[in-house]
Amino acid sequence: MGKQPWIHNKLGYSIFILLPPFLILLLIVVFQKQINLVENHYSFYTWLFFIVFIDVAHVYATLFKIYFKPKVFQERKRLYIALPIICFVVGLVLFSFGSLVFWRVLAYVAVFHFVRQQYGFMRLYSRGEKTGVLYRCIDNGVIYAATGYPMVYWFVNPNRQFNWFVENEFLQIKGSQYLPYFEIVYYALIAVYVIKTVIVSFQMRSFNIPKNILILGTCVSWYFGIVYYNDDLVFTMLNVVSHGIPYMALIYFREVGDKQSFKSFGRFWQRFSPIGMLLFYIGFLLVVAFFEEFLWEGLVWGENIKLGFSNNIISGWQILLVPLLSVPQFTHYILDGIIWKRKKS
Repeated sequence: MGKQPWIHNKLGYSIFILLPPFLILLLIVVFQKQINLVENHYSFYTWLFFIVFIDVAHVYATLFKIYFKPKVFQERKRLYIALPIICFVVGLVLFSFGSLVFWRVLAYVAVFHFVRQQYGFMRLYSRGEKTGVLYRCIDNGVIYAATGYPMVYWFVNPNRQFNWFVENEFLQIKGSQYLPYFEIVYYALIAVYVIKTVIVSFQMRSFNIPKNILILGTCVSWYFGIVYYNDDLVFTMLNVVSHGIPYMALIYFREVGDKQSFKSFGRFWQRFSPIGMLLFYIGFLLVVAFFEEFLWEGLVWGENIKLGFSNNIISGWQILLVPLLSVPQFTHYILDGIIWKRKKS
């Protein structure tokens, strides 16, 4: 198979970055009836595990790459301080045009962020490949096809039983009659990528295992989560786990668990043993994520947790509450497009 572009730890990266979409899909296929039961009777626990402890928690993993590292933070201090403020101001402006405008913009930004994460992982696993521009374009094309076709399917099918944030967040496009053509392009790009991979494997006498598993996992999670199944919990499981777990794992492996990178943390962190730092990393993310979502539920949504405030009082403050509570999430989306373009700290 030749030398593989694993990122440090082959086993750890395989389990936590490459395998999540396959493991989740296997659970969905094998335990479909049980999943329906859990969705109908234990929604609080699915919300707690998938939304709070994975989706919200992964946002705060960015702190361990930037804000908890004094030297890294000082390199672009103004940007890292100004960006959350800018996100809050932008959120205020968007919300002033209506809550749907705010959530619609955030939903499109979130989708772009999710797509770019898969692109970033693909490029990470492509390092060392001596291929030309055409082959790199094919790689890019298959990632954008794997994520783009399911989203187009969503845009032209308003009967999806799930949302990214709120109902009607995406503009519905009247063009379902053209969907078969998008499907042809989708499978054509995948076929071209397969042919290209075979050619490159013979030329280089090596098959890039992690990169191709990553691309296949992207196809699996997006197609089955959005197109094949039309179920809220299934979409959440495939969407959240395939995105959040790899991100938190990457931050830990490269920033927290890596001895060289760990040196850039302040003195406070140096007191932790490797096991202690892992436990702190997990515990911190879970606690902060729960606190944020507790505020969301108590002050905005009121679906899983209620604080007993008057709806009139809460609705009057939403123009401030919603943009403010969205700052970590919004900032994460923007920062993620910046920090990975820099050299490893």
